[in-house]
Amino acid sequence: MDAESKKEKPGILNLLQCKCPRCRLGDMFVNKRPYSRGFMKMYDTCPVCGQYFDIEVGFYYGSSYVSYGLTVAISVATFIAFWIIVGISYNDNRIFYWLVLNAILILALQPPLMRISRTVWLAMFAKYDPDWRIHPAEIPERTNEDQKNAW
Repeated sequence: MDAESKKEKPGILNLLQCKCPRCRLGDMFVNKRPYSRGFMKMYDTCPVCGQYFDIEVGFYYGSSYVSYGLTVAISVATFIAFWIIVGISYNDNRIFYWLVLNAILILALQPPLMRISRTVWLAMFAKYDPDWRIHPAEIPERTNEDQKNAW
């Protein structure tokens, strides 16, 4: 076995760092910081393996479902944490404190959630390929340069 094949496969947690789902090494977004201007600007292809990120027109509309699921999971987690730490009562307005706290948290987390949602959505269609160096990336069929970034 050569040194190339002995390398460990990149973990799935690389997707939380917005890495390419095919090689799990290349960055998907031009700007690495989610709280800066142009935080959603993506590369056309992975700088490492060449995976196309814009598979078809309107492809990333589906990432809104992933974002919704992540938002619900965060809301449930904060509700349970609030319930354990502070408690929920019908006799006062503590539930409204949680609602305000949760709304502020969800709004603050929107930029990273949007980026992670796109990464997870693409990972559903572009699977990890340990031999990405040997297999070239598939060229998407349904692309239209005039419709690019029309969402």
